[in-house]
Amino acid sequence: AHTPAARDRGSASPTPITQLDRETIKIADRTHPPQIRRDDVQRRVVIEANVVGRDMGGLVAEIDRRIAEEIDLPAGYSVVFGGQFENQQRAQQRLMIVVPLSLGLIFLLLYFAFHSVGQALLIMLNVPLALIGGVFALWVSGIYLSVPGSIGFIAVFGIAVLNGVVMVNAINQNRVGGQDPRTAVLDGARSRLRPVLMTALTTVLGLAPLLYATGVGSEVQRPLATVVVGGLASSTLLTLIVVPTMYAFFSRRADLAVGRPSVNQAEKTQP
Repeated sequence: AHTPAARDRGSASPTPITQLDRETIKIADRTHPPQIRRDDVQRRVVIEANVVGRDMGGLVAEIDRRIAEEIDLPAGYSVVFGGQFENQQRAQQRLMIVVPLSLGLIFLLLYFAFHSVGQALLIMLNVPLALIGGVFALWVSGIYLSVPGSIGFIAVFGIAVLNGVVMVNAINQNRVGGQDPRTAVLDGARSRLRPVLMTALTTVLGLAPLLYATGVGSEVQRPLATVVVGGLASSTLLTLIVVPTMYAFFSRRADLAVGRPSVNQAEKTQP
């Protein structure tokens, strides 16, 4: 047997309960009417705890792992995580349906705005570019994907698509003005460089304090900020490089046309 211990916030080592200051903590035994709780016709014992300073998904995963490694449950016993974690799991299942539908609606809006499947797909290319940075940021920080992280992905997807719209629209305006595809792409990327960078920079600076949050609510703030900052870092950098490059590469295809043939094609068709 061992002496029960409690961990002091100001100390890295646990302190035995027998050595705690009686003025600081009060321990008392109380009796109450016996209760038998059941769930799905099975008896259950509820253990409640508050999560502070950690993401809920990561904590539950660690608890589940340590139970499997260190505790041999008797036959007929099982451990089920409920409460806010159960609600979070349900919310993630709903997001698995809502997010694809939202991306589909965004694609339709882009198609109706630009009247081109190719340009709509080119703008939607920013979504996986943002996904790369968000997933990498979660992996580096060791944070599990949670509902706040999923909401962060939705936010960064919107910003990434907006940057793509700004970039493609600027190139289209140059093409309509008579520029050849290569010049239109270079001028469009150069003119949109500052707006795209300022959008990403202001968002990252605004969320930077949340990356180091440790107080109450940090388990919600840190995953969201981590995803948005990582997603913006990758999508902004790749948007300024990949989107103009892909536009120039496919500029001669009909699906990326802006309603008229390219300059070179127009010269060839003249008598």
